[in-house]
Parts: sequence; C-alpha cells; structure tokens
Amino acid sequence: MTNPLVGKPAPELALTDQNGRTVSLADLRGTAILLVFVPFAFSDTCTNELVDLRDAPDLLERDDLKVLVVSCDSIYVLKAWADTHQYRGALLSDFWPHGDISRDYGVFNPRKGLATRGTFLIDADGVVRWAVVNPTGEARDVDDYRREVTALLG
Repeated sequence: MTNPLVGKPAPELALTDQNGRTVSLADLRGTAILLVFVPFAFSDTCTNELVDLRDAPDLLERDDLKVLVVSCDSIYVLKAWADTHQYRGALLSDFWPHGDISRDYGVFNPRKGLATRGTFLIDADGVVRWAVVNPTGEARDVDDYRREVTALLG
C-alpha cells in the first residue's frame, strides 16, 4: 500500500536537535531529506538502527542529502543517546507538543505515546518521494535507504 504522503509536499517541521539547535525543512530546502522516525532512544531496535546509520557515511556525508532522526524523547535523552553511540547526525525531539510532527506524518501512536518506525525520503523541492512504515519491533534495513536515495539522487 502506498503511503498517502508520497507525491505530496512534506509536512513542515521545525524541531530542536540534541544540541539545542532548531532544524526545519524550510531551512534545508534545496537538499534532499531522509526523515527517520524512531520510537524510543536506547531501546534495542532503535539503537541498532542508529548505529547502522552512524556506520553509513555514504548516507550521512553526502552533500545532497541530510539525514534527520526524529523521536518523541526529550533533547536531553537524545543528547545522551548521541553521545553514548558517537552519533554526529541530527536527532530531533518531537517531545512537546508531544508527537505533533509524528502526527503530521501519520506515524504517532497515541496509545503508547511514541512515533512508529516511519521513514520518508523528501526531495530537494520538499516533496515526499518514498515512504515506508515498519511494523512494531521490525527494524529497517539501511540498504533500503541506500537504494531509494540512489534512485532519487544517483
């Protein structure tokens, strides 16, 4: 089933990263975005996914792509998570208002208070070109990111 956001402008976001800086899609226009929602920092599956991204310089160090990881955790938890796992990319807090951006992307679980494993590839013009939401507990494969980024950007 195709995600309803594919082919449409990505919902705007402006969130604070683990270093206290505001990151917004508007400020990143002109660069493709890989937007990765994770349920909880420090959980096993989320940590493994973060480490996989950390160990993927072919994604993190591209000039034409920005990887943004979003969680409903506070910036303090995200800072500790980044420091613990030496992750230098942006970890964005959707803590307050709790889950607003996750809701905009259709990945917020209000019963559990978390973002589900949604991934969105947004082109340089701000249009969602690929999206997938993995079932609870099912990790994503960084090679899927590589395939979709290569298809979009070469």
